[in-house]
Amino acid sequence: NRIDIELRPLKSSQEILRMIPGVVTAQHAGGGKAEQIFLRGFDIDHGTDISLTVDGMPVNMVSHAHGQGYADLHFVTPELIDHVDFNKGPYYSSVGDFNTAGYANFHTRNSLDHSSVKFEAGRFDTYRTVAMLDLLGGKVKNQNAFVSAEYQVTNGPFESPQNFNRLNLFGKYNGVISDDRSFNISISHFKSEWDASGQIPLRAISSGLIGRFRAIDDSEGGFTGRTNINASLLKSFDDGSTFRNRLYVSAYDFELDSNFTFYLFCSV
Repeated sequence: NRIDIELRPLKSSQEILRMIPGVVTAQHAGGGKAEQIFLRGFDIDHGTDISLTVDGMPVNMVSHAHGQGYADLHFVTPELIDHVDFNKGPYYSSVGDFNTAGYANFHTRNSLDHSSVKFEAGRFDTYRTVAMLDLLGGKVKNQNAFVSAEYQVTNGPFESPQNFNRLNLFGKYNGVISDDRSFNISISHFKSEWDASGQIPLRAISSGLIGRFRAIDDSEGGFTGRTNINASLLKSFDDGSTFRNRLYVSAYDFELDSNFTFYLFCSV
Protein backbone atom coordinates (compact mmCIF):
# COMPACT_ATOMS: atom_id res chain seq x y z
CA ASN A 1 0.00 0.00 0.00
CA ARG A 2 0.99 3.64 -0.16
CA ILE A 3 2.29 3.69 3.42
CA ASP A 4 4.77 0.89 2.62
CA ILE A 5 5.91 2.67 -0.53
CA GLU A 6 6.41 5.94 1.37
CA LEU A 7 8.24 4.47 4.38
CA ARG A 8 10.45 1.72 2.99
CA PRO A 9 13.81 2.57 1.42
CA LEU A 10 13.63 1.61 -2.25
CA LYS A 11 16.37 1.69 -4.84
CA SER A 12 14.22 0.43 -7.73
CA SER A 13 10.61 -0.29 -8.62
CA GLN A 14 11.40 -4.02 -8.80
CA GLU A 15 11.71 -3.98 -4.99
CA ILE A 16 8.05 -2.97 -4.71
CA LEU A 17 7.21 -6.45 -6.02
CA ARG A 18 8.51 -7.80 -2.69
CA MET A 19 5.66 -6.02 -0.90
CA ILE A 20 3.22 -8.42 -2.56
CA PRO A 21 2.64 -11.33 -0.14
CA GLY A 22 4.36 -14.49 -1.39
CA VAL A 23 6.71 -12.71 -3.83
CA VAL A 24 10.51 -13.01 -3.57
CA THR A 25 12.98 -11.46 -6.02
CA ALA A 26 16.68 -12.12 -6.59
CA GLN A 27 19.32 -10.25 -8.59
CA HIS A 28 22.17 -12.32 -10.02
CA ALA A 29 23.76 -10.35 -12.83
CA GLY A 30 25.13 -7.15 -11.39
CA GLY A 31 21.92 -5.18 -10.90
CA GLY A 32 21.41 -4.13 -14.48
CA LYS A 33 18.87 -6.61 -15.75
CA ALA A 34 15.44 -7.64 -14.44
CA GLU A 35 15.33 -9.51 -11.16
CA GLN A 36 14.33 -13.17 -11.04
CA ILE A 37 10.85 -13.53 -9.50
CA PHE A 38 9.43 -16.30 -7.31
CA LEU A 39 5.76 -16.47 -6.34
CA ARG A 40 4.36 -19.16 -4.03
CA GLY A 41 6.26 -22.08 -5.50
CA PHE A 42 6.52 -20.71 -9.05
CA ASP A 43 9.95 -19.91 -10.45
CA ILE A 44 8.73 -17.12 -12.71
CA ASP A 45 12.23 -16.52 -14.11
CA HIS A 46 12.25 -12.86 -15.25
CA GLY A 47 8.51 -12.57 -15.87
CA THR A 48 7.49 -15.70 -17.80
CA ASP A 49 4.53 -16.48 -15.52
CA ILE A 50 3.50 -13.10 -14.13
CA SER A 51 1.81 -10.27 -16.00
CA LEU A 52 3.30 -6.83 -15.26
CA THR A 53 1.99 -3.51 -16.56
CA VAL A 54 2.71 0.18 -15.90
CA ASP A 55 -0.27 2.49 -16.42
CA GLY A 56 -1.84 -0.21 -18.60
CA MET A 57 1.25 -0.62 -20.81
CA PRO A 58 2.67 -4.18 -20.89
CA VAL A 59 6.14 -4.60 -19.38
CA ASN A 60 6.58 -8.26 -20.41
CA MET A 61 8.41 -8.89 -23.67
CA VAL A 62 6.56 -11.45 -25.79
CA SER A 63 9.83 -12.38 -27.47
CA HIS A 64 13.17 -11.93 -25.72
CA ALA A 65 16.65 -13.47 -25.94
CA HIS A 66 16.80 -13.96 -22.18
CA GLY A 67 13.38 -15.64 -21.85
CA GLN A 68 9.79 -15.21 -22.97
CA GLY A 69 7.89 -12.72 -20.83
CA TYR A 70 11.06 -10.91 -19.69
CA ALA A 71 9.86 -7.97 -17.60
CA ASP A 72 12.26 -5.21 -16.54
CA LEU A 73 10.58 -2.62 -14.29
CA HIS A 74 13.70 -0.55 -13.77
CA PHE A 75 12.42 2.15 -16.14
CA VAL A 76 9.97 3.24 -13.40
CA THR A 77 11.25 5.56 -10.65
CA PRO A 78 9.82 4.15 -7.37
CA GLU A 79 8.92 7.62 -6.02
CA LEU A 80 6.47 8.03 -8.91
CA ILE A 81 4.43 4.91 -8.10
CA ASP A 82 1.03 5.76 -6.65
CA HIS A 83 -0.27 2.23 -6.02
CA VAL A 84 -0.07 -1.36 -7.27
CA ASP A 85 -3.06 -3.53 -8.13
CA PHE A 86 -2.16 -7.22 -7.83
CA ASN A 87 -3.62 -10.68 -7.45
CA LYS A 88 -2.44 -14.30 -7.58
CA GLY A 89 -3.66 -17.30 -9.54
CA PRO A 90 -4.40 -18.01 -13.24
CA TYR A 91 -7.96 -16.73 -13.04
CA TYR A 92 -7.87 -13.28 -14.63
CA SER A 93 -8.33 -13.43 -18.40
CA SER A 94 -8.48 -9.63 -18.60
CA VAL A 95 -4.77 -9.24 -17.78
CA GLY A 96 -3.39 -11.40 -20.59
CA ASP A 97 -1.40 -14.51 -21.37
CA PHE A 98 1.37 -14.12 -18.78
CA ASN A 99 -1.02 -14.42 -15.84
CA THR A 100 -0.02 -18.00 -14.94
CA ALA A 101 0.94 -17.33 -11.32
CA GLY A 102 -0.43 -13.80 -10.88
CA TYR A 103 -0.31 -10.20 -12.03
CA ALA A 104 0.77 -6.77 -10.81
CA ASN A 105 -0.40 -3.50 -12.37
CA PHE A 106 1.70 -0.46 -11.43
CA HIS A 107 0.01 2.96 -11.51
CA THR A 108 2.11 6.12 -11.52
CA ARG A 109 1.00 9.42 -10.01
CA ASN A 110 -1.12 11.80 -12.02
CA SER A 111 0.24 14.81 -10.14
CA LEU A 112 2.87 15.86 -7.61
CA ASP A 113 2.10 17.47 -4.26
CA HIS A 114 5.24 19.58 -4.63
CA SER A 115 8.56 19.67 -6.44
CA SER A 116 11.49 17.95 -4.71
CA VAL A 117 15.11 16.88 -4.99
CA LYS A 118 16.56 13.91 -3.10
CA PHE A 119 20.18 12.80 -2.63
CA GLU A 120 21.16 9.42 -1.18
CA ALA A 121 24.55 7.84 -0.48
CA GLY A 122 25.67 4.45 0.75
CA ARG A 123 28.55 1.99 0.94
CA PHE A 124 30.55 0.75 -2.04
CA ASP A 125 30.50 4.13 -3.82
CA THR A 126 26.71 4.07 -4.05
CA TYR A 127 24.96 7.34 -4.89
CA ARG A 128 21.41 8.10 -6.04
CA THR A 129 19.58 11.31 -6.79
CA VAL A 130 15.95 11.93 -7.75
CA ALA A 131 14.45 15.22 -8.92
CA MET A 132 10.70 15.71 -9.46
CA LEU A 133 9.38 19.01 -10.84
CA ASP A 134 5.73 20.08 -10.92
CA LEU A 135 5.30 22.07 -14.14
CA LEU A 136 1.86 23.61 -13.60
CA GLY A 137 1.76 24.02 -9.82
CA GLY A 138 -2.04 23.92 -9.70
CA LYS A 139 -2.31 27.05 -11.84
CA VAL A 140 -4.36 25.38 -14.58
CA LYS A 141 -7.70 23.91 -13.53
CA ASN A 142 -8.11 20.15 -13.96
CA GLN A 143 -4.68 19.77 -15.52
CA ASN A 144 -1.41 18.42 -14.12
CA ALA A 145 2.04 17.97 -15.62
CA PHE A 146 5.39 17.00 -14.15
CA VAL A 147 8.83 15.69 -15.09
CA SER A 148 11.33 13.63 -13.11
CA ALA A 149 14.91 12.40 -13.39
CA GLU A 150 16.67 9.63 -11.47
CA TYR A 151 20.36 8.73 -11.58
CA GLN A 152 22.09 5.97 -9.64
CA VAL A 153 25.67 4.65 -9.56
CA THR A 154 27.43 1.97 -7.49
CA ASN A 155 30.54 -0.20 -7.60
CA GLY A 156 28.99 -2.95 -5.49
CA PRO A 157 30.70 -5.15 -2.86
CA PHE A 158 32.82 -7.08 -5.37
CA GLU A 159 36.59 -6.80 -5.70
CA SER A 160 36.17 -5.95 -9.37
CA PRO A 161 34.17 -2.68 -9.57
CA GLN A 162 30.64 -3.06 -10.87
CA ASN A 163 30.62 0.33 -12.60
CA PHE A 164 26.84 0.28 -12.49
CA ASN A 165 24.84 3.31 -13.59
CA ARG A 166 21.15 3.86 -14.32
CA LEU A 167 19.33 6.90 -15.74
CA ASN A 168 15.56 7.38 -15.72
CA LEU A 169 13.72 10.29 -17.33
CA PHE A 170 9.93 10.59 -17.07
CA GLY A 171 7.27 13.13 -17.98
CA LYS A 172 3.49 12.96 -17.64
CA TYR A 173 0.49 15.14 -18.46
CA ASN A 174 -3.02 14.48 -17.17
CA GLY A 175 -6.05 16.62 -17.96
CA VAL A 176 -9.82 16.69 -18.02
CA ILE A 177 -11.17 17.43 -21.51
CA SER A 178 -14.85 17.58 -20.59
CA ASP A 179 -17.23 16.35 -17.90
CA ASP A 180 -17.01 12.79 -19.19
CA ARG A 181 -13.59 12.65 -20.87
CA SER A 182 -10.01 12.76 -19.57
CA PHE A 183 -6.66 12.34 -21.30
CA ASN A 184 -3.15 11.50 -20.12
CA ILE A 185 0.15 10.88 -21.82
CA SER A 186 3.55 9.90 -20.45
CA ILE A 187 6.99 9.71 -22.05
CA SER A 188 9.89 7.89 -20.40
CA HIS A 189 13.49 7.00 -21.23
CA PHE A 190 15.73 4.56 -19.35
CA LYS A 191 19.25 3.27 -19.84
CA SER A 192 21.61 1.23 -17.69
CA GLU A 193 25.15 -0.16 -17.98
CA TRP A 194 27.07 -2.46 -15.66
CA ASP A 195 29.98 -4.88 -15.27
CA ALA A 196 29.39 -8.22 -13.53
CA SER A 197 31.77 -10.58 -11.76
CA GLY A 198 29.62 -13.43 -13.04
CA GLN A 199 29.23 -16.94 -11.72
CA ILE A 200 32.02 -18.58 -9.73
CA PRO A 201 32.43 -22.30 -8.88
CA LEU A 202 32.21 -23.36 -5.24
CA ARG A 203 35.37 -25.43 -5.66
CA ALA A 204 37.35 -22.29 -6.46
CA ILE A 205 36.30 -20.71 -3.18
CA SER A 206 36.73 -23.91 -1.13
CA SER A 207 40.25 -24.41 -2.43
CA GLY A 208 41.23 -20.83 -1.64
CA LEU A 209 41.85 -19.98 -5.29
CA ILE A 210 39.53 -16.97 -5.05
CA GLY A 211 37.48 -15.22 -2.38
CA ARG A 212 33.71 -15.01 -2.30
CA PHE A 213 33.66 -11.57 -3.93
CA ARG A 214 36.28 -12.20 -6.63
CA ALA A 215 35.72 -13.44 -10.17
CA ILE A 216 36.92 -15.96 -12.72
CA ASP A 217 35.90 -13.66 -15.58
CA ASP A 218 35.05 -10.10 -14.55
CA SER A 219 34.39 -8.95 -18.13
CA GLU A 220 30.70 -9.91 -17.98
CA GLY A 221 27.91 -7.34 -17.78
CA GLY A 222 25.86 -5.51 -20.33
CA PHE A 223 23.61 -2.60 -21.10
CA THR A 224 19.89 -2.10 -21.58
CA GLY A 225 17.47 0.69 -22.38
CA ARG A 226 13.81 1.39 -23.03
CA THR A 227 11.89 4.39 -24.36
CA ASN A 228 8.09 4.52 -23.96
CA ILE A 229 5.22 6.72 -25.11
CA ASN A 230 1.93 5.81 -23.43
CA ALA A 231 -1.33 7.70 -24.05
CA SER A 232 -4.91 6.99 -23.00
CA LEU A 233 -8.33 8.58 -23.46
CA LEU A 234 -10.97 7.72 -20.85
CA LYS A 235 -14.71 8.08 -21.50
CA SER A 236 -17.15 7.87 -18.56
CA PHE A 237 -20.86 7.02 -18.82
CA ASP A 238 -23.80 7.95 -16.62
CA ASP A 239 -24.18 4.37 -15.30
CA GLY A 240 -20.63 4.44 -13.90
CA SER A 241 -19.02 2.35 -16.63
CA THR A 242 -15.96 3.56 -18.53
CA PHE A 243 -14.34 3.01 -21.92
CA ARG A 244 -10.58 3.50 -22.36
CA ASN A 245 -8.61 3.87 -25.57
CA ARG A 246 -4.86 3.28 -25.16
CA LEU A 247 -1.94 3.75 -27.53
CA TYR A 248 1.63 2.90 -26.53
CA VAL A 249 4.97 2.56 -28.30
CA SER A 250 8.14 1.03 -26.81
CA ALA A 251 11.69 0.95 -28.19
CA TYR A 252 13.83 -1.58 -26.34
CA ASP A 253 17.54 -2.48 -26.25
CA PHE A 254 19.37 -5.25 -24.38
CA GLU A 255 22.81 -6.84 -24.41
CA LEU A 256 24.11 -9.34 -21.84
CA ASP A 257 27.60 -10.88 -21.77
CA SER A 258 27.93 -14.18 -19.88
CA ASN A 259 30.64 -16.83 -19.59
CA PHE A 260 29.16 -19.89 -17.92
CA THR A 261 31.94 -22.28 -19.00
CA PHE A 262 34.86 -19.95 -18.07
CA TYR A 263 36.48 -20.84 -21.43
CA LEU A 264 35.00 -18.04 -23.50
CA PHE A 265 38.20 -15.97 -23.70
CA CYS A 266 40.73 -18.58 -22.62
CA SER A 267 43.50 -20.05 -24.79
CA VAL A 268 45.74 -23.09 -24.22
